[in-house]
Amino acid sequence: MRLLHQALGSRRGLILLGLAAAWLGWQAWIFATAPAKVAGGFPDRQRVNALITLPFAPERFHILVFQRYGRVSGTDGNRVELRGIDRSQLGAIARHYWVRRIEPLQQGG
Repeated sequence: MRLLHQALGSRRGLILLGLAAAWLGWQAWIFATAPAKVAGGFPDRQRVNALITLPFAPERFHILVFQRYGRVSGTDGNRVELRGIDRSQLGAIARHYWVRRIEPLQQGG
């Protein structure tokens, strides 16, 4: 308790507490918005294929991040085809703030 009083009594402590609160708020927002980014219609199986939409054309960094979850099979404008994703990882992909939408990849795609 004494440590909290010291932190609240100093400018540095207030700044650190403010940064911690901002970070926690950001994490809560990412966690809360992620489920809405995942469209319905994914097949009921362990591994799925997805079409991930970004607000911009993906760069090398984004492709490397997606490769942690599955196999990138191509891009088309602002969209990335990702195959062989563990279905339980769709939420983790959606938590990236730059992911706008995750939809099932059609068999022809």
